Amino acid sequence: MDFSALISGAGSFVWIVVFFVSALAVIVAVHEFGHYIVGRWSGIHAEVFSLGFGPVLVSRRDRHGTKWQLAAIPVGGYVKFLGDKDAASSPDSGAMAGLSDAERRMTMPGAPLWARAATVAAGPVFNFILAIVVYVGMIVYSGVPTDLPVVGSVQATPFAGESLQPGDRIVAINGVETPDLTSFYKVGGDLPAAATVTYRVDRAGQTMELQGPHPFPPIVGSVHPQNAAMAAGIKAGDVILSANGQPVTAFSELPAIVEATQGGPVALHLWRDGTELDMTLTPNRRDIPKEDGKFETRWLIGLSGGALINPETRRAGPIETLNLAVKQAWFVSKSSLSGLWHVVTGAISTCNISGPIGMAEVMGDAASSGPAVFLGMLAALSLGIGLLNLFPIPVLDGGHLVFFAYEALFGRPPAERVLGRLMLVGLIVVLGFMAFAISNDLTCS
Repeated sequence: MDFSALISGAGSFVWIVVFFVSALAVIVAVHEFGHYIVGRWSGIHAEVFSLGFGPVLVSRRDRHGTKWQLAAIPVGGYVKFLGDKDAASSPDSGAMAGLSDAERRMTMPGAPLWARAATVAAGPVFNFILAIVVYVGMIVYSGVPTDLPVVGSVQATPFAGESLQPGDRIVAINGVETPDLTSFYKVGGDLPAAATVTYRVDRAGQTMELQGPHPFPPIVGSVHPQNAAMAAGIKAGDVILSANGQPVTAFSELPAIVEATQGGPVALHLWRDGTELDMTLTPNRRDIPKEDGKFETRWLIGLSGGALINPETRRAGPIETLNLAVKQAWFVSKSSLSGLWHVVTGAISTCNISGPIGMAEVMGDAASSGPAVFLGMLAALSLGIGLLNLFPIPVLDGGHLVFFAYEALFGRPPAERVLGRLMLVGLIVVLGFMAFAISNDLTCS
């Protein structure tokens, strides 16, 4: 079954909910399992492992005495340890009073500081691990490009010219040598727009010259969720023939045409599998992260360009694969934190913060773009939830870690009355942030 066809039209409401809840369930389950398993390894007994809140739909108790349950409201989850008053892990002094010393050791309040800290930190850590595992799987599946500009496959376009073939090694473009893949991208990216360019290739030991399209023709490499192109139904592989009446022969021409409208409509003439289509899009205003950590505001229709060729790939070794996955997780995490900082300082719009409605729409759009995009968004969401939980706000994991740091510094935990008030303040802050994010979902375009 075609994955994108299943949720055609950028996803109906039902499919948006299905894919968002599925992604959230996986992320929450991994997060809470981190708390559970590290707690168990540390000698802390989990009484309840719940996926969701509210009425219990189904449950079972395992041989360790933990009740595993699925609840009716699938928007989170929790682990309730022995000695906890509630799902937020507030200590129950009444219950603690009736426990033996051995039983107290199995509670969060009675466990050594290192065990409590490790158990709490494990939730966000497992979110990071989940993202890295997803990135590893994607790298293993797709492979990594070889160091040489060898053609793995050629994208279909309506442009004239002799065809490159799989296995061709591109030796030069317009007379400029391309000894490796990096130089191919550099030379191709520096080329001015042109209907045809000259490729010198090595084909089965024979050198020949071919006339072909620009190395980066106006081909759609990917469609970004929650953007005009996704809403209009543009697909990866579409070729843009003209924009606002201007012929386009290289993708590099498109951003300037869109930016010049300053939010006005963009009329696109497309080629798709031999058929020509006309679409009109209204660009979205977006704050885009730059390599230096700053942001720039631009008008975008939500497209990334693709290359004429897909380079030949190879299977990366375990260390290289893990290194690439960690780098990707780091980049996404850094961009998320930088974006939040720029929102707080007023450098970019607060509309860049999305709530559950916005995230659900993004996941629905990502699913309609195919499994790879969906998994990439799942990894990014897992990283976001992991980072959010590390914020030093009471009721969040980061708040508990702050309390543990206080205990390590002063030799005693905060007073139970003070802790209760701080937890209430933290809850108000979190609920206020959620209300703000939801209002963005409803009011920001």
